[in-house]
Amino acid sequence: MKNLLRITFTIILILTTVTLKAQIQLQKPVRIAIAGMTHDHIGFILGKRDMPYMKIVGIYEPNRELVEKYARSFHFDTTLIYNNLERMLEQVKPEAVVAFGSIYEHLAVVEACAPRGIHVMVEKPLATSMKHARKMQDLATKYKINLLTDYETSWYPSTAKSWQLVNDSSFVGRLKRVVIHDGHQGPREIGCSKEFLEWLTDPVQNGGGAIVDFGCYGANLMTYLTRGQAPVSVTAVTRQFKPEIYPRVDDDATIIVSYPGCTCVIQASWNWPFGRKDMEIYGEKGYIIAQNAKEMRLKNQQTHDEVFRRVTSNDIAVSEDPFAYFAEVIRGKITMTDYDPYSLKNNVMVVRILDAARESARTGKTIVF
Repeated sequence: MKNLLRITFTIILILTTVTLKAQIQLQKPVRIAIAGMTHDHIGFILGKRDMPYMKIVGIYEPNRELVEKYARSFHFDTTLIYNNLERMLEQVKPEAVVAFGSIYEHLAVVEACAPRGIHVMVEKPLATSMKHARKMQDLATKYKINLLTDYETSWYPSTAKSWQLVNDSSFVGRLKRVVIHDGHQGPREIGCSKEFLEWLTDPVQNGGGAIVDFGCYGANLMTYLTRGQAPVSVTAVTRQFKPEIYPRVDDDATIIVSYPGCTCVIQASWNWPFGRKDMEIYGEKGYIIAQNAKEMRLKNQQTHDEVFRRVTSNDIAVSEDPFAYFAEVIRGKITMTDYDPYSLKNNVMVVRILDAARESARTGKTIVF
């Protein structure tokens, strides 16, 4: 009996110790480093560097003038700065890296981080080509790291609610047509920095113009809404309405993505009269119009009249902070689905759709998957 009690006590002690260690690990801030500062969205994370879920331990950026500009604006210690990515990773040993350089540079970041077991989150889209996307996917799989892609629309309560109404209820019935609008007046017109413009308007560093910059949103959202379904075909038309401003890339794109039972029309442009990120979802029995992050208009055969709804994160589970979401994925508090907007499989599909769209626009032909 004494031996049994002793064994039982030992087991309880071990389980308690493991549980406490797990709780401490979950509460411990994630050590995050930044790779690149040329993306204007860098301010999102620099403005959150004192959050309890993460600690910024290093920043890689070779452009010293750019570093000093942001240091003045956000008051961070310039001793965090490194001009060599590999050296930074070796010296500060981060658990995770967020990439804020060009889209073309995402591959180099993953190549440096994955063998070290460092998780990565890049700004949208994942890659400039399927060649890069496949290499990144293979590295993430081989070294068992999380590789996320961040989109603003992933933070939207209206995105999560739209998915729920399409997939967890019969509000619209079978999906028939989705129309997604994304863009603004143009990156130069809205005042993007010179460092951002240099690669955003470069067909190699960005992979294209509006077709990539804003076409990726629609491809990502449609892959999410269809739970990762592959399209049947992609047809695209691009335009240069402002060749004097954007001589090397398109500034307007229309992408038609066909699925077995429905059609998605993605309208991506640097020519809207104002910034917009909205979508219209039509089914056999009703529609959902997500006007922005929180405002929606709904109608189906039961409501008769259109209903306006304002939805927040109090109404539906959604993380409105991408870096907190990243930290929770790393700590095992969130397990992503394959079609989650941040997920690797979703975003490889996004690059596949964009590759097909560029080829269609170039050749004037529909690209069949």
